[in-house]
Amino acid sequence: MSNQQSSTSTFMGLCAVGFLARASYALARTPVLALFAASLGAGPEAIGFAVAISTVTGIFFKMPAGVVSDVIGRTRTLFFGLVVFAVVPFAYLFVETYSALVVVRFFHGFATAIYGPVAMAVVVGIAGDRRAEMLSWFSSITIVGNLIGAPLGGFLLTTLAENGQNNLTHFHIIYGVVAALGMASLLIALLVLRSHKETQSPQAGKTLKGVMDQFRVGVREILLDRRVLLTSNMEGVQNLSMGALEAFLPVYAVFVVGLSAFQAGLLWGVQIVVTIAVKPVMGTLSDRYGRHPLIFWGMFLCAVPFALIPWFQNFPTLLLLAALFGVGEAFVTSSSAALVADLCNEKQMGSAMGAFGTIYDVGHATGPLLAGALIGLFGGQDFRAPFALIAAILVVSALAFRLGVGRAVR
Repeated sequence: MSNQQSSTSTFMGLCAVGFLARASYALARTPVLALFAASLGAGPEAIGFAVAISTVTGIFFKMPAGVVSDVIGRTRTLFFGLVVFAVVPFAYLFVETYSALVVVRFFHGFATAIYGPVAMAVVVGIAGDRRAEMLSWFSSITIVGNLIGAPLGGFLLTTLAENGQNNLTHFHIIYGVVAALGMASLLIALLVLRSHKETQSPQAGKTLKGVMDQFRVGVREILLDRRVLLTSNMEGVQNLSMGALEAFLPVYAVFVVGLSAFQAGLLWGVQIVVTIAVKPVMGTLSDRYGRHPLIFWGMFLCAVPFALIPWFQNFPTLLLLAALFGVGEAFVTSSSAALVADLCNEKQMGSAMGAFGTIYDVGHATGPLLAGALIGLFGGQDFRAPFALIAAILVVSALAFRLGVGRAVR
């Protein structure tokens, strides 16, 4: 088999594994998690914390996972993440209190903390000069897992509901499906990725000291680059708004507007559909014409519909606004990871993707916490001012990116 055929086979295998892993994680998260927390008596701030806690795991462990992958090999590190996807979801079956839910969510966060940056580094390694395009295709295919997870969760909740209410058993059934999808992703990875040859060979000195030395080098080299930090910040801030929407769009849709859990899942699903459709095209444009304009204007395309959502209660209008938010997300995410890769050397690619993922997770974790605190501050029912304030953060960050990184084509 030629190198090109081998790379294509590996890429397709990664896409299949990523699809199932993300479907598992999405089903565990939106809209099921927020509604599960609410059913356990959680208020707005507590719901935001439950949604954010798994992302907090990524803040602390995503960069170390990327650095370790540079040292011991990315495929091996990838398998560690997939084991978490497969095993931890079984713990949800024993959750009966809010505090237990938070603990399980924290450990479930190790799945994406380990898997996320390493998978991107593997894709970058096999993509050559098609980085943005292949990263966009990979992201879009794995996002299809998110697309299936959210409406499936809403559908299962609606189907299982008794007199419009869900009980503990219903949530346990859904998390049983989460565990099955995670196991499937691990089994497929064992079949298709065991023979994958690293494009960047694991580095010598695989002792604890060697790993720590490499970690310090990676942190110093990545975090002292202003361009990498500002570019990663765009993804982080965009994910702040996405995390807020992920946590409180189901709450707004079900408890304020009066929609069903299935409709709440569709609102999240339509955003994912649009991102899937638009992102590969944006990735190709990014490779050909430059990444900076897509990142800058994409932030505005996220900010406007995000601010408008709590002003409407009509389901078709909310679908349209969610779709527009998905367009903005595609603009930003099609170019931000590729721009970070452009700015880094191959030996530190895992470290760079780990730093990128850490900032991503800081934003994703901050969104639910910030939104929950603001909604609680405004009485628990007024989503307008909190969403407007978060939208303003997106606009200010876009202006900072323009000033700090510039308008260069590359």
